[in-house]
Amino acid sequence: MITQLRNTRHWVFDLDGTLTRPVHDFAHIRSELSLPENADILSAIAAKPVAERKRLNERLDELEYFYAGQAEAAEGVLNLLELLAERGCQFGILTRNKKDVALISLKAIGAQGYFLPEAVLGRDEALAKPDPQGLHMLLDMWRISSGQSVMVGDFRYDLEVGRAAGMATIHVDDRSGRDWPELTDLKVRSMAQLHELLNS
Repeated sequence: MITQLRNTRHWVFDLDGTLTRPVHDFAHIRSELSLPENADILSAIAAKPVAERKRLNERLDELEYFYAGQAEAAEGVLNLLELLAERGCQFGILTRNKKDVALISLKAIGAQGYFLPEAVLGRDEALAKPDPQGLHMLLDMWRISSGQSVMVGDFRYDLEVGRAAGMATIHVDDRSGRDWPELTDLKVRSMAQLHELLNS
C-alpha cells in the first residue's frame, strides 16, 4: 500500500480534523441549533421546514466562520503537503463546510497555496459526504480514474465516500473507538506519521 501511495499523484483531503486540528465542538453546534444529540447536522437541518431550515443554515454558517478563524494546522500537514507537491501531486478538498469557510481555514493554517480554489468543494458545490459526487467532480477535473487517487480523512464519512468512488482511503486518527477497517486501506495516527511513511 505504501508503494502505491508513493506513486499516487492526486490526493483529496477532508478539512476539519484532517488538515486542521479538531476545534469544532459539534455538541455545542447541535445545542445552538436545537438538534438532537449525535444527529447528523446537515441531514437534520435538511429535514426541517423551509423557514426553519433557512434560519438554521444561517446560524450554522456563523458558527462555521467562527471555527474557521481558529483553525490550526494538524501535526505534520505542511511537511506532508510540501513533500507531495515536490513529487508533482495535485490536491483537492471535499468538505461538508461551505467553500469560503474552507478557504478561510486553509489560509489560517498556511496551506492555501497548495490548493486551487476550483479543487476545494464544499456542500454548495457537491452533495455532502458520504455521497461521492464531489469526488467524481474532482476525478473528472483531473481527467483520471479513481484508482489513480486517494481520499484522506478522519471520519467514517470520508472513508465511505472514498470507497463509494472507488478510491484508496487513508484514515487519520489516534482516538480509540473510531476504527472502520472495512473502509480503510491505511490507518495512521497523524499526518506526521503519514509523512514519515511516504518519505522513508
